[in-house]
Amino acid sequence: MKYYRNVFLCLLIGGLFAFTLRDKNLNANPDPIRKLKQTAFKKGEFLRYDVSYGYFDAAEATLEVKSTSTIINGRKTMHVVGKGKSKGALSLFFKVEDRYETYIDEEGILPWKFIRHVREGGYELDRNIEFNHFSNKATVVQNESKDYKVKPNTQDLLSAFYYARTLDLQKAKVGQEFIINTFFDREMYPLKIKFLGKEKVKTKLGVFNCLKFRPMVEKGRVFKEEEDMTMWISDDANKVPIRLKTDLLIGSIEMDLIEYTNLPSPLNEKKK
Repeated sequence: MKYYRNVFLCLLIGGLFAFTLRDKNLNANPDPIRKLKQTAFKKGEFLRYDVSYGYFDAAEATLEVKSTSTIINGRKTMHVVGKGKSKGALSLFFKVEDRYETYIDEEGILPWKFIRHVREGGYELDRNIEFNHFSNKATVVQNESKDYKVKPNTQDLLSAFYYARTLDLQKAKVGQEFIINTFFDREMYPLKIKFLGKEKVKTKLGVFNCLKFRPMVEKGRVFKEEEDMTMWISDDANKVPIRLKTDLLIGSIEMDLIEYTNLPSPLNEKKK
């Protein structure tokens, strides 16, 4: 059953990997809280994905930027909620109900708080991470609290997905690899991605012009090889994940965008 676990987490990692470019100007501003101008996403945005395992519908995942602002540490934040749940036959013998939340600084696109609530079969996990970007510290709260040193402008998995959408991908070269620093599971995690070029992708919503990426994943535990995950994102200002495909030790998972609302810009040209 371990191949079904963390389906939604797989989407988050894939979506994150698909956009991970190093920002060469991160240290240009001495203020620890950077300021970014972005038009890739906005409050009220909603994305829904269909998740299949082989020929079977296995789950669905959603990502939503709430329409209201929340104040944390005196800063305005956007509240982002990601959900993943099993459906169909899978939910009868392996029920999945995962919820991930992050509060992202509206100016810096940096996380102030990350919430992970996992329910997968008999497995349960509740863990919060509180970030302090003035002191480059992350406090993990799970039964007890513990502080960890992090690098400047460190992301959690969910906030990194949105931060990466603000980056300019037009100058990426085929074969080029990129890195972003992320804090996950009590340690810094440098995520790597290789750009493979441009490709058209046909989905239930139509045909999209996409940028294709190959994330570097951990070999052996779930994946056969380091390059067993492929991600396609919309080749436009939104940089929305259109499809994620992952080959596992047994079978494969495919995730397709099936619904979207309140994007800042129209998705690139598609045919019904």
